Amino acid sequence: MVPVMEQNLEPGLYIVATPIGNLGDITLRALAVLRGVAAIACEDTRVTGKLLKYLDIPAPRLIRYDDHADEGTRAGLIEQARSQACALVSDAGTPLISDPGYRLVRAAREAGVMVTSVPGPCALVAGLTLSGLPTDRFLFSGFLPAKAKARSDTLALLGHTPATLVFYETAPRLVESLRAI
Repeated sequence: MVPVMEQNLEPGLYIVATPIGNLGDITLRALAVLRGVAAIACEDTRVTGKLLKYLDIPAPRLIRYDDHADEGTRAGLIEQARSQACALVSDAGTPLISDPGYRLVRAAREAGVMVTSVPGPCALVAGLTLSGLPTDRFLFSGFLPAKAKARSDTLALLGHTPATLVFYETAPRLVESLRAI
């Protein structure tokens, strides 16, 4: 029997991982948290709205939050999280892993607001486990630089690292980055 999840969440900021591609990958705990928060900070309110609709969760207040969010938005979220449960989600996967959020988490922690993680899907881990490459030691280096010289310098610096190297890349730059690698 599946345990009943607590719906009365403590005030604070909940970092909630969302499905990467298969919406069935949402965790039971993520469902409970998303149902119990007063507000959700998200990269794109349309994407999060669709997810909530699919999951049959009445949309709480959705607040657009990305790397360009201003200090006022961040301060408002922290103030709300002092008295209510608030979530941070990215469009897909785990927030802060090459997605927005580290400034919000840092500011929340500095303000004494409780911050907790609701783990789940992560493209980094999914890709690594499917790659067939060694997983006992790896280095995640986020996105390669867009400029050819900076990308080449980064690859030269990391090329002798005794670990599996993992990078994220955008579709338009993928072929160019693979050639550089």
